[in-house]
Amino acid sequence: MSDAENYKSLLSEIIRKQMDILGPDIALRKAKNVAGLSVNDDGSVSSLSGDAQTILQSLVSEYISLSGEIVKNILGPVFAKYPDIKLNL
Repeated sequence: MSDAENYKSLLSEIIRKQMDILGPDIALRKAKNVAGLSVNDDGSVSSLSGDAQTILQSLVSEYISLSGEIVKNILGPVFAKYPDIKLNL
């Protein structure tokens, strides 16, 4: 899988997890606020434009602003699947 595909997969997984926790309306609204990120209604990422790392950081920051430490705890196992992608939580 290419880096771009890894990022899309990781971002999709984060969004879907947040849809389960926050509900689809809030989770999708927050994701669609992130510049460079295009998201389908099922939570899958359709495209990225710009720096994927910046998009990832922005998305996680959006969710942390809502749920704080809960998001950090939930995303730990998700990031464990993508050891090549680093993020400052």
